[in-house]
Amino acid sequence: MKTVVSVLSVAALAGLGLVACTPKPDLPQPVVQEFLDAVAAKDFQAAAELTDSRSAALADLTASYEGLQADGFSGEVDKATISGDNATAEYSMKWSFPRQRVWDYDNSMMLSRTPKGWVIRWQPSVLYPGLGANQHMELRAITPPKAGVLSADGAEILAPGTYYRILIDPAATNSAAVRAAAARIATAIQQVHAADDRVGLVDAKKLMDQANGASYPISVAMLTEAQYLPIKEQLQDFPGIRVNPEAGMINTDPSFAPEIMSRVENIVHDEVEGAKGWQVIAANNNGAQLEVLTRHDPQPAPAIRVSLDKNVQDAAQKAVDLRREMKAMMVVIKPSTGDIMAVAQTPAADGDGDVAMSGQYPPGSTFKMITATAGVEHQDLSNQSIVPCPGTMDIGHRIVTNYNGFSKGNVPLQSAFAASCNTTFADISSKLEPGQLQATAKQFGVGLDYDIPGINSMTGSVPQGEELVDRTEAGFGQGKDLASPFGMALAAATAAAGHTPTPTLISGHTTTVSEKVDPPSAHAIEELRAMMRAVVTSGTARGMQAQGEIFGKTGEAEISGGSHAWFVGYRGDMAFATLIVLGGGSESAVAITDHFLRTLDENTTPVE
Repeated sequence: MKTVVSVLSVAALAGLGLVACTPKPDLPQPVVQEFLDAVAAKDFQAAAELTDSRSAALADLTASYEGLQADGFSGEVDKATISGDNATAEYSMKWSFPRQRVWDYDNSMMLSRTPKGWVIRWQPSVLYPGLGANQHMELRAITPPKAGVLSADGAEILAPGTYYRILIDPAATNSAAVRAAAARIATAIQQVHAADDRVGLVDAKKLMDQANGASYPISVAMLTEAQYLPIKEQLQDFPGIRVNPEAGMINTDPSFAPEIMSRVENIVHDEVEGAKGWQVIAANNNGAQLEVLTRHDPQPAPAIRVSLDKNVQDAAQKAVDLRREMKAMMVVIKPSTGDIMAVAQTPAADGDGDVAMSGQYPPGSTFKMITATAGVEHQDLSNQSIVPCPGTMDIGHRIVTNYNGFSKGNVPLQSAFAASCNTTFADISSKLEPGQLQATAKQFGVGLDYDIPGINSMTGSVPQGEELVDRTEAGFGQGKDLASPFGMALAAATAAAGHTPTPTLISGHTTTVSEKVDPPSAHAIEELRAMMRAVVTSGTARGMQAQGEIFGKTGEAEISGGSHAWFVGYRGDMAFATLIVLGGGSESAVAITDHFLRTLDENTTPVE
């Protein structure tokens, strides 16, 4: 019995010895996974140790990882096929790039069995199928074409292009050469200025004084390609002069509302860029592109629209330029939407800034639109109410006089409005409660503050009228009444639409208003429209020759040294305000507006 037990024990021990001596499976998968994990850990040295060409593997791994600007990497072995002492392993690779971009693909590699185990046969294709010797991968951005900025009628106003920055570089030459460079730049810019007076002149002596002692290039001017090309040969390769091309948005028509479009460009600078695409390329050791391995197209930004209408803007500019020697200006607004369709100023007005939108001037008799509405709302007047229109009227020791002292006696309010009786509207205003005229003005947008992206604006101000004299003078747009052409264009747009539209310039950019005000009653608006129509059919603007049903109000605002000429009104879905500073009688403003409308009639279908 003991013999049997001993035999079984020996047999059992022998069996255990056989199990202990059986070698582990010699498979390539663990080596491949170890390589992938080392790459994921950015331990390229450890990864290279698993290959048969350590220095080449280390160089290729480093070049591709850095070229890809990778935030991370992961890899996973799928399977391996063994044939004798060779094996082919299949695996997946996943790269993570900045901005949450991901690139994944399947790949394979060859391995060889050695006495020390499986070794990866190194070649760049281990990183990507088909990647050749002395090649690595690089991530590169694909920049989309910039979007353009279009006018309301679809004309391209701002387009991608190139500016040329002119610099003087004192560090690149001596003082004598700096003097020559400054003189050369001043002469060249004078040539540009002669063709386009919006490019400022350069004083050669001041530029030389500024440059002497400076250790850095000084920017002198920024020119469009059209401005730069005629002087290119004068500046190119001249000692001390540098010209740097810079990408930007170019105004395709430099005369088209240049100040406004300059601000628009600054606002939409990032919006026209679009979303960049990206690609991974195979590159040689010099970084030259050999092949695109994967590509993700950019997403161009949609075109941005501004509310300015090219036909309307051009017509308005031509109209105000009839009085180019004076400070003439016009603002046009679309009543149904609040779109600012045109802002035009003469060069003389440009010298005062954005006066069409923010200049403050007494509105004169154009303000009677607001006074008439207040009379309808608060004194139960109608356009047929009989009101006094004497040549003069003494109201609280303020003598109010009509133009040239004309008198119409007692007439319907509509007739007094059409003839522009100062005495009538001074009388109406004097009988209002303090604050009522000011509140009515706000119902027309005058006295409200609008924050319009791309435009600096101020509508105007109307006194509270605690003093009788303030109420009296405000009634016919004198005294402390102030308004901009923009403010009065809003008032005309209110008469057209029945409420004050919110003015806008750039699509997608919201205008904010200082306070919410209820509009005038529908009844008051209808009464006002009848009065405004009478101004054109039988009143102070009856000489207009433009086609269509025009509603308006003339104004002559007296100031020290003369008077401003105004005309405010609307036709169809287009409201306007025209002002000539110190332009005298309102007929000059009527003539400019008439020219504007007739130009539109010639070039477009009339707005009805």
